[in-house]
Amino acid sequence: MSKKSINILDKDYIHWVKELSSRYRKSQIKAAVKVNSEMLRYYWELGRDIVTKQAESKWGSGFMKNLSRDLKAQIPSATCFSPTNILYMKNFYLMYRPYLENAPKIGEQKEDFPITQQVVEQIAHDIFSIPWGHHVVLMDKFKENPQKALFFARQTVENGWSRSSLLNALSTDLYERQGKALTNFERTLPAETSDLAQELTKDPYNFAFTGITGRYNEKLLKDSLLNNITRFLVELGTGFAYVGREYGIMVGEREKFMDLLFYNLNLSCYVVVEVKIGRFEFADIGQLGGYMVACNHILKKEGRDNPTIGLLICKEKDKVQAQYALESSTQPISISEYELEKFYPEKVEGTMPSIEEIEKRLCEEPL
Repeated sequence: MSKKSINILDKDYIHWVKELSSRYRKSQIKAAVKVNSEMLRYYWELGRDIVTKQAESKWGSGFMKNLSRDLKAQIPSATCFSPTNILYMKNFYLMYRPYLENAPKIGEQKEDFPITQQVVEQIAHDIFSIPWGHHVVLMDKFKENPQKALFFARQTVENGWSRSSLLNALSTDLYERQGKALTNFERTLPAETSDLAQELTKDPYNFAFTGITGRYNEKLLKDSLLNNITRFLVELGTGFAYVGREYGIMVGEREKFMDLLFYNLNLSCYVVVEVKIGRFEFADIGQLGGYMVACNHILKKEGRDNPTIGLLICKEKDKVQAQYALESSTQPISISEYELEKFYPEKVEGTMPSIEEIEKRLCEEPL
């Protein structure tokens, strides 16, 4: 009885091999995530033991070095027990202890603990999901401000940031800008989406990646944004997909062109972005609102898409004027400023005269 050889060109066989390969890669990823999570929990517990046992007081000032030496002797293959890393483990526990150990159990109520069990579970998931190297960066930066560390841990999980991407985000004041834009989302969007929409907005948006520092016009700025569309998407935040620039849409007998059109996967809606190089004016809201209504009539699919959101990004705005404009509109709109690259490092600000000071001196000096 002869053995039947496999036809390597058989479509079912090829598909099965690809499926097995994909399954194996997914298993590897799951295993790596599991190993990382277990390792972080071990670090957490080691840090907890140091604190609860009051180890440094009990065993003296050389405790960290001695523990490092003894653990290395017991586990020669381990590379994580340097005195510095053990100190990080202690700080890791101390930084997040208030959020995890003081949390109420399911069914309990604690008046002095304002966040819910669901939020606590999300925090634990984020903390034990990102790599240890990311935690070291966050501890170095935010040891005294765990709220910021948690924010960037969440962003890392959502966006799949590498350590270099995290470092880049830390340099952009993302935490301070997040959710700070003036919007009317609470009034114009359903409750379940208004909070998420607010979180996606920033004020100001950082356009330093365009490299523009001198005189520029609207076309130059928009061209630069388009040429750096990947970095612009990172600045916009989670879930944005690029649809087009100067996106044409027929309104009656005339074609109108939106500056930039995106689709947000988290909110399941189109997002119209208008960029203005000048000061915000009331008329800007009318123009953007018209584009949004057109999108709802022409692009939005019933049962699939939520109402279109508008982002108006301008060079500067008067907050009262912007607030009045938002109150006048029934469309969900956000108004933010943008900033370009700074001309000199912050550390020397104050040592250099301002433009106003230079002009004043020139006026005072005799010709």
